[in-house]
Amino acid sequence: MEFRDYYQTLGVARGASTDEVKKAYRKLARKYHPDVSKESDAEARMREVNEAYAVLSDPEKRAAYDELGNRYGAGQEFQPPPDWGAGFEFSGADGGPGMRDEAFSDFFSSLFGRAGRGRGAGGTGAHRMRGSDHHARILVDLADVYGGSTRAITLRGARLDDAGRVVTEERVLDVRIPKGLAEGQQIRLAGQGAPGLGGGPPGDLYLEVQFRPDPRYRIQGRDVFETIPVAPWEAALGATIEVPTPSGRVQVNVPAGSQTGRKLRLKGRGIPGDPPGSLYLQLEVVLPPADDETARKLYETMARELAFDPRRHL
Repeated sequence: MEFRDYYQTLGVARGASTDEVKKAYRKLARKYHPDVSKESDAEARMREVNEAYAVLSDPEKRAAYDELGNRYGAGQEFQPPPDWGAGFEFSGADGGPGMRDEAFSDFFSSLFGRAGRGRGAGGTGAHRMRGSDHHARILVDLADVYGGSTRAITLRGARLDDAGRVVTEERVLDVRIPKGLAEGQQIRLAGQGAPGLGGGPPGDLYLEVQFRPDPRYRIQGRDVFETIPVAPWEAALGATIEVPTPSGRVQVNVPAGSQTGRKLRLKGRGIPGDPPGSLYLQLEVVLPPADDETARKLYETMARELAFDPRRHL
């Protein structure tokens, strides 16, 4: 996927004010609108312009995009970091003028997902209106998902100052992390969205859960995968070993004759739920280094006395 430079699309500087962004958008809309344009690629260009304006005209999306955009140029190969956007608050605003869900690019969807496409929960009255819902992604440790917890989270939002520039603001909320959350699941905080208008009630805040990257574990649904190193004699002869897991240390039996790649399933020790997932321990046989005389002699003895050819099946 290629990185999209929305500033380049609209032809404005990164520090452009909201009025400058709006002026550039209107100019390009007059040029590429399919109803009036004679350009052969008018429809595609109009989609690009609409998408760029949907981001740069929205203070929250623009602030989040700017954090990432300084590291990439238009057309560069791009993959969002796993924790991108975590803690950044987006209003449930419309994607942009005349934009349908299918009109968004994969690039836009990878950055903003449902938060970018959501609709505000406004009422129809002219004087009293419910505030729009807000959306944010939060990073959660696997230990919190196993046991549940309450933690303070910092959310970043954005607004326009008097000069039309984007200003980032922060707020701290205490959030209860329920036990057994699945990745992608949302936590609803009633009344924590945008304020209502004309005495209307505030919107809600939806926190989409993402698991904090952990080099020890891989998550697939409610199943958890962990690689466990074992010594050659533990794999060959069998052994009882102690291993760390997200729910604490456990004793595990390694069957005799195990090889690298063998999976041991611990049923019910995955992410809690109904039913809970499983924990899969993938064995990795680790050879001791031959870095001293004793180790070298042991390897020489095995090479001489064991009739073993690891390539005999080739």
